[in-house]
Amino acid sequence: MMRAQDTGSVRSKMILMAVATTLAALLAASVAMLLVDMRMFQRYWIDDLSTQADIMATVTAPALAFNDARAAQQSLSVLRVRPQILGAAIYNASGTRFATYANRDAGEAVFPDKPERPGHRIEQGALVVYHDIVENGELIGTIYIRSRYGMVDRLLSYGAILGGVMLGALLIAALVASRLQAAITRPLQAVTNVARQVMQRRDFTLRVPGNNSGEIGVLVDSFNDMLAEIGRRSHALQEANLTLEHEMQVRHRAEEALLVADRRKDEFLATLAHELRNPLAPIRTGLDILRLRSGDAQATQRATDIMERQLRQMVRLVDDLLDVSRINTGKFAIKMGRVELKAVVNDALEVVRSYIELHGHELHIDLPDRPVFLHGDATRLAQILSNLLNNAAKYTNRGGRVNLAARVEDKTLVLVVSDNGIGIAPDMLNSVFDMFVQVDSTLERTNAGLGVGLSLARRLVELHGGTIEARSAGLTRGSEFSVRLPIVVEPELPTKTTPAAFMSSETFRILLADDNVDFVNSIGALLSAMGHSVVITHNGPDALTAAARFCPDYAFLDIGLPLMSGYDLARGIRQIACGKLTVMIAVTGWGQEKDRQLAFEAGFDHHMVKPVRFEQIEEILSNRSIIKKMRT
Repeated sequence: MMRAQDTGSVRSKMILMAVATTLAALLAASVAMLLVDMRMFQRYWIDDLSTQADIMATVTAPALAFNDARAAQQSLSVLRVRPQILGAAIYNASGTRFATYANRDAGEAVFPDKPERPGHRIEQGALVVYHDIVENGELIGTIYIRSRYGMVDRLLSYGAILGGVMLGALLIAALVASRLQAAITRPLQAVTNVARQVMQRRDFTLRVPGNNSGEIGVLVDSFNDMLAEIGRRSHALQEANLTLEHEMQVRHRAEEALLVADRRKDEFLATLAHELRNPLAPIRTGLDILRLRSGDAQATQRATDIMERQLRQMVRLVDDLLDVSRINTGKFAIKMGRVELKAVVNDALEVVRSYIELHGHELHIDLPDRPVFLHGDATRLAQILSNLLNNAAKYTNRGGRVNLAARVEDKTLVLVVSDNGIGIAPDMLNSVFDMFVQVDSTLERTNAGLGVGLSLARRLVELHGGTIEARSAGLTRGSEFSVRLPIVVEPELPTKTTPAAFMSSETFRILLADDNVDFVNSIGALLSAMGHSVVITHNGPDALTAAARFCPDYAFLDIGLPLMSGYDLARGIRQIACGKLTVMIAVTGWGQEKDRQLAFEAGFDHHMVKPVRFEQIEEILSNRSIIKKMRT
């Protein structure tokens, strides 16, 4: 009997210990949950009333802006669907009460005479919120809302629920503790320990040890499997978060690039309009001079020089844009060959010398004494240099200094174009070669350009297998651009001379076909003054008839002729007996590679892009005897 009493006493102590432990745990949990719930209830009620105030501020803002007290009163009356709200008021910007609302069931409402600063407070068992009313960024008033704050009721209700739950839990704990033994409590404790460690360490590789059977074993195995699944999903979530962060960064950079590109596009369009208008004014003035002072040879020559210089500037702008477009679309091709450095420099200086002299700059040139040969396109290499020299002259104040130096380092030619101009800010050095970027785009600098010259120069340098770099000591301290190009060190091949039998100074029969009357008449007058026989037509059928009767040595044909295209006209002339020996030149505004190919397929010998310089026509006429000899 004594042993039975001992056993019963031990069991009672275990039950008492389990119940006491459960009670302590429940009390701690209940207090914590009660505190959390009260805090969440307070936060919820404040957020709810603040949101209500924000909604009412938005709804009543138009009425307050238009001084419509009736509309504001109607808007406030909507609060009757919220019986917890005791009263509300709207104050205008000067602090005068504009409209009010009072809950009829709550008795007489008392409203403050003046609004307070935005915020909330709890007073006398009620929650009070003040909120600004803003319209188009301007403070136009304040809204006041007073509501019941049932914290005590909530506390009593929640406490009663917790008390019932605790009582039931204690009874259940007593029953369970009386029946379960260590075989159950130990695995559960192990599960609890592992769960606690996982929460603290975020280590999902932990597992509950032991080999239990029955439902407890299933529970332990399921818990371990759950940890493994959570670990896999946590790892996948971390990887997804990293991927998402990377994608967000890429998207953010792309959006910034789009904004920059859009801004540069707008700036470019405005600058393009400005740059294309600039040459038109002196050209128009030159035309007025030619019309009003046609008898004054000196004035006529001066006007002609001005117009030709401005026309070259416009052609340069258009050519740069076309070259950039061809490079971007992959349709740009360079004709590689053996090129001598001094010839490239001379071609570049021929383009920019007048511009440098116009600005009164001093030009210094330092080239190697021995010949230096490059493998590249002579025209494009000269274009690189002319763009750099033009840029140096453009961003150097009048009377400045521009330097062009070249040196050979191993098998590399280093070209350096420097100036003492406005310089480049350190933060701009990495972007001066970007499209449409300008170092100085202020209104005071009227020759700002389009911002494509340096970008085009860099792309041309890269097409030749070279590199280009910009350096500057800072603003007002000048700038320096270095180009590095591979050189050819093999001996120069002998040039092929033209036989004397191929030289000729004869005059020719020339057919001109163009619907631009001013252009074709002016070219015809110049050719006639040189002693050539010229026939001028303005459409395709007339030109074909004239070619059959006139048998021209040369035919300068526009592609966009009325009634018959220049391609069909060229094919028609080739079918005439004498047309097989006619040198045909396509004169057109279309200058892409596909346009040149179409012209050659139609039978043209040359392809010229408008505007055409008379020197280009003279060059073609000078090669007439060679072409005739080759055909015979």
